Amino acid sequence: MNLLTAEQLTKGYADKMLFHQITFGIDDSDRIGLIGINGTGKSTLLRILAGAQEPDSGIITKNARCRIAYLSQNPEFDNSISILENVCRGLIADQEYRNIEGEAVAMLAKLGITDASISPATLSGGQKKRVSIVRTLLLDTNLLILDEPTNHLDSGMIEWLEEALLKYKGAILMVTHDRYFLDEVTNRILELDKGSLYSYPATYSQFIALKAEREAMTLATERKNKSLYKMELAWMLRGARARSTKQKAHIQRFESLKNRAVLETDSAVELSSAATRLGKKTIELDHVTFAYDKDILIRDFSYIFLHGDRIGIIGPNGCGKSTLIHLLTQQLSPVSGSIDMGSTVSIGYFSQENEALDESARIIDYIRDTAEYIETKEGTITASMMCERFLFDKVKQYSVIQKLSGGEKRRLYLCKILMEAPNLLILDEPTNDLDIQTLTILEDYLLSFEGIVIAVSHDRYFLDKIATRLFIFEENGSIRQFEGSYTDYKNAEDEDAFLSPASFGKEKQETESMKTWKSQAKKLKFSFQEQKEYDTIDDDIASLEQQIEANKEAQSCAATDYFRLEELILQAKDLEASLEHKMERWVYLNDLAEQIASQ
Repeated sequence: MNLLTAEQLTKGYADKMLFHQITFGIDDSDRIGLIGINGTGKSTLLRILAGAQEPDSGIITKNARCRIAYLSQNPEFDNSISILENVCRGLIADQEYRNIEGEAVAMLAKLGITDASISPATLSGGQKKRVSIVRTLLLDTNLLILDEPTNHLDSGMIEWLEEALLKYKGAILMVTHDRYFLDEVTNRILELDKGSLYSYPATYSQFIALKAEREAMTLATERKNKSLYKMELAWMLRGARARSTKQKAHIQRFESLKNRAVLETDSAVELSSAATRLGKKTIELDHVTFAYDKDILIRDFSYIFLHGDRIGIIGPNGCGKSTLIHLLTQQLSPVSGSIDMGSTVSIGYFSQENEALDESARIIDYIRDTAEYIETKEGTITASMMCERFLFDKVKQYSVIQKLSGGEKRRLYLCKILMEAPNLLILDEPTNDLDIQTLTILEDYLLSFEGIVIAVSHDRYFLDKIATRLFIFEENGSIRQFEGSYTDYKNAEDEDAFLSPASFGKEKQETESMKTWKSQAKKLKFSFQEQKEYDTIDDDIASLEQQIEANKEAQSCAATDYFRLEELILQAKDLEASLEHKMERWVYLNDLAEQIASQ
C-alpha cells in the first residue's frame, strides 16, 4: 500500500538549490535510508515530508491511513512538566491491553534515562534525543521519519534501536551515518546527489555496488560524448569538404554534443596525510585514577602509547570515555598517578563541539589562518587543496561560514584540525553529524596517517575500519584492552582474548612493516592491427558518412520502386550500424592513444 507520494518537489535558497523536481513514493513495506553529503538538503526533505516545512513547489499526497511520527535532530520539550509526561502526552492507550506509562519508563531506562520524573530542562542534548526516540516509537503510526536517530547512542542502545525498528510494523524513512545500522534496517536507499534523487532497491552494502555501477555508466557515457565531441569538432573543422556535403544529421549531432549538459562529478582530490615528526617518547600514563567525588570513572590505568597505535575507545554513555580524552588533552588532571607527555607530541583534538567560528569569515580564510600549506612525503598540500579534499570546491571556498549547514561546519572544523598536521589525533565521537562521504574521506586519510590515532566512537563500521586495539570501559572504572577490531571483540567468547589492565602498553610490541611488491606495469602500446586501424579510422568514418548520404539520395530516387527501396533501406541500416561501430572504435583508440602519450 502506498502511504505517501512526493511529486516534483523543489526546494532552494537564494544562492543554493537543494533539490529540483524530485519524485518518489513510500510504500508500507519500505525501510528507506536517505543519504547524501551534508548540505544537500536531507533534513530539509524530511521536514517537508513531515509537514514541518513547505517546499518551493511540488505536491505531497498522503494516503488517508498514513500516520506519521517525526524525530527531528533537535527535539523540543515542555520544561514545565516531567520527562514522562512529555513522552506520554497525546498518547491514547487501551489500558486493558497496554500500559503506556510502563512501556515508556522501560524504554527510557533502556536508553539510560533512569529518572523520568525530572524536568527535560536538566537533560543534555544527547539525552533529549533519546527521550524523543521513546516518544516517537510509542506513537500509533505506520510511517516513521527519523533524522539521525543513532546520534548520541552508545553501541548497546544502537543495537536495541535496531531490534525495535526491525519489529516495527510500518514504513521507515531515516537519515543516519551509521552504515551497519543502515545495512541492518533498510531495504531501500534514496540518495540526494547534486539536486537529484536516485533510488536503489537495496541495503547499504548493495547500494555501494549499485552506485558504483551507476557512476561508471554515467562517466563512461560522458567520456564517450567527450570523445565524440572531439571527433565531431575535427570533422566540422575539415572545412570545405564538410560544407560541400549535405551532412545535416552530422551537424545536428555536433550541435547536440556541444550543447550537452556537462557531467558534474564528485571531488576526488588525492592527498597524502600530513603529520609532524613524532619522537621516541609519546604519552605515558602511569597508574592514573580519576573520580568525581566518590564516583570513580578511571581506576589505576597505565598505558604507553606506541607509534602507529590505532585505538578505539568504547563503553556506555557516561562511563568516562570523554574524561580519558580530557586527561590526554590536559583539560583535566588525574586524582592520582601521572601523565607524561613527550616534547614532540602535537595533538589534534576533534571535540564533540565545534570551536567558536567566525560566521562572517570565508571558508578558505578559516583554513589559511591555521596554515597556508603543509608538507608531506609526496609534496606540498595547500589550504585550498585540503578544502577540496573535504568537499569544499574552489567556488564554495570563498563562501562565508554562515551559509554552511551544521554538518558542513563539522566537516570544516575537521579539515582545520587536520591542516594543523598533528602527530597524535584524538577524535571524540567524530561520526556525529558527519555524512557518510566525509566519514569515508576521513577513514581514507587515517589509513595513511603516520601518527597515533585515538577515537571515541559508537560507530561500529568506523571502529572496524580504523581501530586495531580497543579500550573497553567497565562499570567499576577499570579499562580492558582488546587486540583487534570491534567486530572481533563482539565475536570474542574467550576471556583470555583480553589483556589485563596492568599490562597495557607494557608488553614489547614487535611490528614488522608489510612489504608491498609492485610489479612494473607493462607499458601500453598499440598492437599492429590497432595502429593500422588508428591511422585510417578518420577516413573510414568519412567514407561511411558519404555512403549514408548517397543512400538517402538513392532512396528518394527509388520512391516508386518498392524492391529497390527495400534493398536501400536494409543497406542504410547496415551502414548506420557500421558507422556506430567505427565511432565506438574511434573513442577506444583515441582514449588509448592519450594514455600512451601520457606514459
